[in-house]
Amino acid sequence: MAKLAFCPSCGAMVEFKSVASILAVCDYCQSTLHRHGAELEDLGKMAALIEDRSPLQRGAEGRWQGLHFGLIGRIQLRYEQGLWNEWHLFFDDGKSGWLSEAGGEFVISQPVWVQETLPTFAELKIGQRYLIAGRMFSVSNILTATCVAGEGELPFKVGAGYAAPVVDLRDEKGAFATFDYSDDPGRPLVFVGESVDFKSLGWANLREGMPLPEITVSAKAFSCPNCGAPLQVKHDGIATVGCGSCGAVLDTSNATVALLARVSAQIEQPPLPLGTQGTLRGEAVEVAGFMRRCMTADGVDYCWNEYVCLGPDGKLLWLTEYEGHWNLARVINRAVRAVGDVRFDNVDYKHFQSYEARVNYVIGEFPWRVRIEEVVKVDDYVAPPRLLSREMTDSEETWTQSEYIEPAEVQAAFSLPKALPAPVGVFANQINPHEQRHRAMCRLFWRLAGAGLAVHLLLMLLGPGGTLFKQQLNFDPQDDEPKLTQEFKLSDASNRLEIAHQTGITNNWLGLNMTLVNQDTGQAWQDSREIARYEGVDGGESWSEGSRDSEVVFSDLPPGNYLLAIDHDMDATSTPLHSELSVARAGPRWSSLILLLLAIMPFPLISRGFYSGFEKKRWAESDHPIVSESDDSDDSSDDD
Repeated sequence: MAKLAFCPSCGAMVEFKSVASILAVCDYCQSTLHRHGAELEDLGKMAALIEDRSPLQRGAEGRWQGLHFGLIGRIQLRYEQGLWNEWHLFFDDGKSGWLSEAGGEFVISQPVWVQETLPTFAELKIGQRYLIAGRMFSVSNILTATCVAGEGELPFKVGAGYAAPVVDLRDEKGAFATFDYSDDPGRPLVFVGESVDFKSLGWANLREGMPLPEITVSAKAFSCPNCGAPLQVKHDGIATVGCGSCGAVLDTSNATVALLARVSAQIEQPPLPLGTQGTLRGEAVEVAGFMRRCMTADGVDYCWNEYVCLGPDGKLLWLTEYEGHWNLARVINRAVRAVGDVRFDNVDYKHFQSYEARVNYVIGEFPWRVRIEEVVKVDDYVAPPRLLSREMTDSEETWTQSEYIEPAEVQAAFSLPKALPAPVGVFANQINPHEQRHRAMCRLFWRLAGAGLAVHLLLMLLGPGGTLFKQQLNFDPQDDEPKLTQEFKLSDASNRLEIAHQTGITNNWLGLNMTLVNQDTGQAWQDSREIARYEGVDGGESWSEGSRDSEVVFSDLPPGNYLLAIDHDMDATSTPLHSELSVARAGPRWSSLILLLLAIMPFPLISRGFYSGFEKKRWAESDHPIVSESDDSDDSSDDD
């Protein structure tokens, strides 16, 4: 139930809607009133709010998680990157909360009680993890803001110049948390909530005449205080403008434009003109700012371009370009855990490189305070066509997800009159053009191999194979008479007849000259084989060579009665040898399948070579280059 009181300074009625509110700013005289039970203490005048063209105002109403709320107060804070608003919410269930409005992002949070001991503000570091309300959060931002002004009802004492050390945390599912050390640097207030879409809150009683968060075109013209060039700001919420003539960095957050920095670098106009509008991946975007960033490796500067674009509902996105390679990038609003490689959205990303990036110069409009020569630590992780980048300073961690896009798509999206330059080399997350071809070739290889195996097994089951007879033969060096087998009949044309010899020969040899005779026609077929097997022990290790068995296949045999004559040759000092002769209709041979595999194997190997060559070029510029055996050999020869 609301409580009413009178301002001790001007006598105006002051209403406290929330029992949690202990401070209110009088709407008539801007006195800051501190409530002690039924008494009001005048703490002095509150500074005037800075106009920020927010669509929100006290009295605005919305719904979050099915619960109605109203905006009953606000504090306005300034930090290095600009201003942001913290709106005090009063829910229908009597609880309070906060709506943070900063840089086009809106976060609703509510206070929670944490029993665990939390670190002091001085002990916190980027990336540290803490369990809050059953969730694991990571520190993503550490800053000390200053209260500029306030209005309406607030749950704590505040005034202009009030220091607000705060820490932002995110979890891997998109939840948001804040540690607020404003009252006690050793024990923070804890708030947990989530990032929300502005329009999803179902607003009523918004500020009249103020645009909803989206691209606006109310231009503000002025001259560069450094070189006098005409400039203009075309969008609301712009904190910094880079002069395209001299590179000066200007603060445009106030009515009076201030010079922040001069640039000594040579300024080049961006290939993608500022102000260009288009539709990219189904979203309407406008190019607002251009940033030239560089890194140094082995004494060489490598520079790339980054375009700040305004998307639907005022959302920021980036287009980056390096030597003709383009990426569309968006900031990730949840925590990403990096331990070695990274897994994000069920995709594994491999670490590509770590480096320090610095801002060389900027042109155009930026919704945050840009600092020339600002250096951040960057870690890149790739899973083509996507790339994850972590940018870290001592006080902030930001994750960005990029997706590789072809120059032709960028040209079409912005209807550029000329084609953009073709990419040079291989980029970190560029799609491997040989990947699909290699996969298709591997699939074809396994299909053909499987079909060949199936046919081979089918022929073995249904083919004409089968043993006709077996016969024992003895070979004696003193016996030079040919050995004759029993007669056998081939009733139909046989493509293949297999003659096999199995012996127990050891450290000896046996020469066989075979003549297959069709007794009906007198036609003969001849073949020779040598069976040799040697084995022993040398230096304590066993060795062997040769084989005790041999086989020969006769093909294209007509029907008829057959006889096999065998002449043998062997060492005169050899002992007699025993052999088993087997005559069979030969089925398909495994060697045929092996020959098929060998014939088709070069195709996936060749496609693999193209694929691997591209990947080697990709990783050549990373912290983990692919080193082949040939490279190792070259390095060894160079060392010699």
